[in-house]
Amino acid sequence: MGRAAIAAAVAGAAVLAGCTVQPADGDGKRRSPVHIEMPGDTPAPAGGPDRGGGPGTASAPPTDDKPSAAPAPARVLWSRGDTGRDVRELQARLRQVAWLFDGPTGTYDDRTERAVSGFQGKRGLPRTGRTDTVTWQRLRGMTREPGRWDLYLMGGQPADPPDARCMTGRVLCIDKTSRTLRWMIDGRTVSTVAVRFGSQYTPTREGVFSVYWKSRDHVSTLYDSPMPYAMFFSGGQAVHYSADFAARGYAGASHGCVNVRDERAISALYAQVRNGDKVVVSW
Repeated sequence: MGRAAIAAAVAGAAVLAGCTVQPADGDGKRRSPVHIEMPGDTPAPAGGPDRGGGPGTASAPPTDDKPSAAPAPARVLWSRGDTGRDVRELQARLRQVAWLFDGPTGTYDDRTERAVSGFQGKRGLPRTGRTDTVTWQRLRGMTREPGRWDLYLMGGQPADPPDARCMTGRVLCIDKTSRTLRWMIDGRTVSTVAVRFGSQYTPTREGVFSVYWKSRDHVSTLYDSPMPYAMFFSGGQAVHYSADFAARGYAGASHGCVNVRDERAISALYAQVRNGDKVVVSW
C-alpha cells in the first residue's frame, strides 16, 4: 500500500473514533497528527480557565427568580386593654429598666403602651407600643425575674383567707402575709385594701386589739409626719393613710403603723369604723 493510502486510512479511522487531525503549529513544528476526544470529555471554555469564558462558555444552571417569602411578623402577646398577671410582669420588668415608673397595675394602659414604644425605639425595633415576641425576648434578656412584691409593688394583691378571730363582729382583719386589710362585719368582707407595716426595727405588733381613738387629721408628735384618718389600736400604732406608701409602695416601711395607700378607700373606711371595733393583726 502506498504512503498516500496509508495516510487516508489513518485519517478515516480518526474521524470514526471521534478524533481530529491537528495541523502544524504556528512555529512550523509538527505535533502529534491525531488528537483523540473520548466520549464524555468536557470541552474547555472558549476563553480558557483564566479568561472568564466568552461566547463559548457553558451557561450556568437556571436560577429560581421567584421572590422569597417575607418573614412572618412577630406575634403580639399583649397590647392596650389587656389585663392579668403577665401584664404585671411586663410592667415590673419595664420598671427595672426605667421605662415605667407607675404600677404595676396589671392593666395595659396608655402609660404602658408609651413605655413599650420607647423601649422598642431605643433598641431599633418597630415602635408599635404592642409587646410582641421579639420585644418580650429582648426585655427579658435585660431584666431579672420579678418577685411577688415586685409584681404588687403598689398593691392590688389578693387577700389570704381571714383569720378565724375575724369571723364575728366588726373587725379590721389585718394579714401580714398577704399585706391586706379586710373590713369585716359578722364574717362578711365589706372592703379590702393593701397595707404596709413597720420595718424589722419598728415592727407592727400582732394580736387582738380594739380601736380606742380616731383622729381625722392627726400629725405624729414622735416623727412629726402626717397620719390622716388615723385609727389607733395599740399605743401609738394606728391604721392610717400614708402619702409615702402611695408614692413608693413596698419600697418603704412605716414606723410600726398600718399604712394604707388608697386615700379614697381609707376615707370610706374611717367613716364606718367605730371606737371599740376589733382589730386583728396576724401572719
